[in-house]
Amino acid sequence: MQIHLKTLGCRLNEAELETWAQAFQAQGHAITRDISAAQLVVINSCAVTQDAARKSRQLIRRIHRENSHAKLVVSGCYATLNTAEAQALLGVDLVVSNKDKASLVEKALTELTFESMPEMATEPAEIALFTRGRQRAFVKVQDGCRYRCTFCIVTVARGDEVSRSLSDVIIEINALHAQGINEVILTGVHLGGYGSDNGENIVTLIQAILAQTDIPRLRLGSLEPWELNDEFFTLFENSRLMPHLHLPLQSGSDAVLRRMARRCKIDEYSKMLERLRIQIPLFNITTDIIVGFPNETEEEWNESVEFVKKCGFGHIHIFTYSPREGTKAETLPNPVPHEIKKQRSEQLHRLAEEMKHDFYQQNIGQTFSVLWEGQRDELENGSVRVFGYTPNYLRVACEINAADSLENQITDFLIT
Repeated sequence: MQIHLKTLGCRLNEAELETWAQAFQAQGHAITRDISAAQLVVINSCAVTQDAARKSRQLIRRIHRENSHAKLVVSGCYATLNTAEAQALLGVDLVVSNKDKASLVEKALTELTFESMPEMATEPAEIALFTRGRQRAFVKVQDGCRYRCTFCIVTVARGDEVSRSLSDVIIEINALHAQGINEVILTGVHLGGYGSDNGENIVTLIQAILAQTDIPRLRLGSLEPWELNDEFFTLFENSRLMPHLHLPLQSGSDAVLRRMARRCKIDEYSKMLERLRIQIPLFNITTDIIVGFPNETEEEWNESVEFVKKCGFGHIHIFTYSPREGTKAETLPNPVPHEIKKQRSEQLHRLAEEMKHDFYQQNIGQTFSVLWEGQRDELENGSVRVFGYTPNYLRVACEINAADSLENQITDFLIT
């Protein structure tokens, strides 16, 4: 059977998609990038914002239009929070909630009456990843979150914290490396909370990976800034741990952060960034900012913008606040008018582009090791342009002869 996998949203969704791909292959089925060839389509949906939920619905409808004959399985946060709605969408054959994700493959094959074919089983991971055009693997190490930021619906959708065993993570990374993967990205709903239920922590996890695997590049997903202790910073003395962190700020105003129930003040956040950049001058810090949180005054907004300017972010994910049913923020008074949210969002997008350009400029003239991906753009002169990522997560391009290939290689290049 040909299976097409699709995801919206976070890196954790990507990691889960890859786990399903391996499991389907172990049952003798094949992963295809061609949706029209698929007999089964699996969608991992998102609901982090109202817009993400809308896009999830649109994706489900579009997939059904493009291949109405395929069985359609929907999982993820949208499907978990809006189960009845997802089940009612045209073409949906099976909805699997987040708590049942570990058994999604088994449910899809049994409840939709597909046969497993063990004699056709393939070695997992290699074909799945490279067939989907990926050279980097997302490895899920935990799920759920014990914090309750007032704006966040994901903690409701994902439930309590559950960590994978350290040995399971090591085994998966070693298997991925053996099959050709040169970079893994650790992911989780609350990555910094890894080990809260099994006696480990994020530092011991990273130390074990660096000691017990030979994976050339290890990257971290989003981390809450209040969880970075002194021992964590010393980990970057190992050059295999990539000098890039995504540290969600959400607002540059302490008053707004308190209403969000965030646990880091802007002064503490600023000191963290300074420490990382003293250690590694071109350390790339990216972040999330929510625009127009309830009762965000003009003074608070201006304070936030000024703080963001000082941080020198390499990239900002900008979210315009929208109320989510089931969150505390939904009940807060004094919502910011739509037009003001729109103006503030546009202002922040302009600032974010300026900051990204400034960070790019700082990296010109530097030589970096680059992990090259599979995408190739044909040029009019007969050569091709290929793309890759530096250790500090800058996407770069290089022109090479059409007959040559850099795919999945790590090579040193001068940024010009």
